[in-house]
Amino acid sequence: MKETTVELYQQFDPRSNTTDLLESKFPELMDQLLFKIQRSEGQWEGITAARFRQDVVSLAKGLIAAGIRPKDRVGIMSRTRYEWAVADFAIMYAGAVTVPVYETSSPSQVAWNLGDSGATAVIVESRQHAAAVRRATQHEDLDVENVWQIDAKDSDKASLASLRALGSDVDDETLEAARTSSGLEDMATIIYTSGTTGRPKGCVLTHANFVKLCASARQAIPEVANEENSTLMFLPLAHVFARYIHVLSIDVGVVVGHSPDLKNLTSDLKSFAPTFLLVVPRVFEKIYNGARAQAHDAGSLKGRIFDAAEKIGVAWSEAFMSGGKVSPVLKAKYALVDRLVFSQLRAAMGGRVQFAVSGGGPLGQHLGHFFHAVGIKILEGYGLTETTAPASVGTVKDFQIGTVGPPLPGIGIKIADDGEVLCRGVGVIDTYYNNPEANRQSFTEDGWFRTGDVGELTDRGMLKITGRKKEIIVTAGGKNVIPGAVEDELRKSPLISQCLVIGDQRPFISALVTLDAESLERELPRLGLDPGLTPEQAAEEDAVKDEIQNVIDRTNENVSRAESIRAFRIIAQDFTEESGHMTPSLKIRRPQVLKDYSDVVEDIYTAGKPS
Repeated sequence: MKETTVELYQQFDPRSNTTDLLESKFPELMDQLLFKIQRSEGQWEGITAARFRQDVVSLAKGLIAAGIRPKDRVGIMSRTRYEWAVADFAIMYAGAVTVPVYETSSPSQVAWNLGDSGATAVIVESRQHAAAVRRATQHEDLDVENVWQIDAKDSDKASLASLRALGSDVDDETLEAARTSSGLEDMATIIYTSGTTGRPKGCVLTHANFVKLCASARQAIPEVANEENSTLMFLPLAHVFARYIHVLSIDVGVVVGHSPDLKNLTSDLKSFAPTFLLVVPRVFEKIYNGARAQAHDAGSLKGRIFDAAEKIGVAWSEAFMSGGKVSPVLKAKYALVDRLVFSQLRAAMGGRVQFAVSGGGPLGQHLGHFFHAVGIKILEGYGLTETTAPASVGTVKDFQIGTVGPPLPGIGIKIADDGEVLCRGVGVIDTYYNNPEANRQSFTEDGWFRTGDVGELTDRGMLKITGRKKEIIVTAGGKNVIPGAVEDELRKSPLISQCLVIGDQRPFISALVTLDAESLERELPRLGLDPGLTPEQAAEEDAVKDEIQNVIDRTNENVSRAESIRAFRIIAQDFTEESGHMTPSLKIRRPQVLKDYSDVVEDIYTAGKPS
């Protein structure tokens, strides 16, 4: 087994908790800017630590007055917005435990999260969310006594204003007793995995997980984790990745803005102008595909300029990263395309983005080099809900494209004999909530967490993830195929939204492919087709099928014959969270897709083995 650990250089008071990350700013840093709220299009209002603490304290007192006691569970169901952070810290100030619920959750999912955790109250954003909670509560006979609504009118009994008014008689001593009732080893939150199989498991994250992992990030990536930076948050805060960065930002003073509607993301990026982004790889894939398509739509000259810029930029990045000297000719070419192309891409993202922290899946080296040439270092990280998000992350000082970096300080990573990545350390949970069977399956006898991912450690201690253990396909001929790498390559095509490589115990590898509805209007004319075709209509067109085949053929050039995709089918409906085929973190629910499209899969293989 290969193993590596990075030491964390900090001592911690066992009586402290996550709320001390904010309290430690009082009173010296109360003027520090922590958030910006968009009051109107393009206009952002600054929120200081003092204002944030005031909002948190008044809401926490309201929770206490409403009967919330230390260790109680309180749910949050809302889009990504400032009030999410206020509610989260208010719950912890009251000594209670936050239970995040994705705002897109179905009533059955809401019922499971609230019922399994034993939540007695929920803070929701809208009437629709409140209705979903009520349906879940009534259907499952849950003991949810209070539902408060962020968007309710102040005069409404269920509004946060009314809740704050209720707490006006709660004194500071009572609040402080509740706030300090939890120590590092006490539960801070129960986050339910949006897993691709089975019932979600409740991951018990302690205050130590958050507090120590914040210190870990300060040590590993100080260039990002500091008060000079800002980020625009658009990933769901119910997901551990965004949630952890939220807490870290409050700790180090990163200014956070929120963009809850992805339709407004482009304009929000321009007006907010963040210095770093928190993304999943699909975001950068869409930015790249959109920029390339826009250039080609503007005419053949601009299309050729973009393609040349991409080629030159990637070559420049590869030469720069290899440690060798960039030739004067390449340096001059890069300076030219930077001025013509890359500067425009930077401007589209606000003009100040220097870094991005990417997680939730592999980015791909080509995109990593492309955006490095644009001027953005994408620090790929690796982690799960069970590791409080990052277990490893690329660093600015030792920036390497193609790995997910070394372990964060305080984290140990080991590769088991079968290639599975094992983790333990400051961010790793000790237990699932109310699930002894999951505990038995997920931890080794000596305390290492089994991630379920397959990877390797480089000689320099960098982690590379090569696939998901449960998703490894074993063909009828005994060939092991890791589908993720092939799927990632196919998704680089602007025509393809999602794809699922299949072939377990089958005679050959095949794929299910969905079309990117946003890109069709741009891509269809290039194929000689009407840009107004729907995905359902486009899926029937021979020109579209031929283009998908061309993409597959190019991908097959980089794999063995046994690993190559020999047949495919276009699925007219995209895989989405609403259809039940994607998790909120944009991972495909493979078993559900295979179940729902079993007839399509059978049709592929009954048609006979392709030549």
